[in-house]
Amino acid sequence: MNIINKFVTFLKEVKIEMKKVSWSSRQELIDSTLVVILSVLILAVFIGTCDFFVSKFIRTIIK
Repeated sequence: MNIINKFVTFLKEVKIEMKKVSWSSRQELIDSTLVVILSVLILAVFIGTCDFFVSKFIRTIIK
């Protein structure tokens, strides 16, 4: 089997597998994106707050 036949077979198998994929609806995608963005923002605020207080604490110890 030469390389072209292998490639064609691969593409046919990819097409078959892609038909089996469960794609999210537009609304599910939007909702998931909002959850990720909100989670990242909450985590960023938490880490920023912790960093601020830890750096203040370290500065008072060093002085």
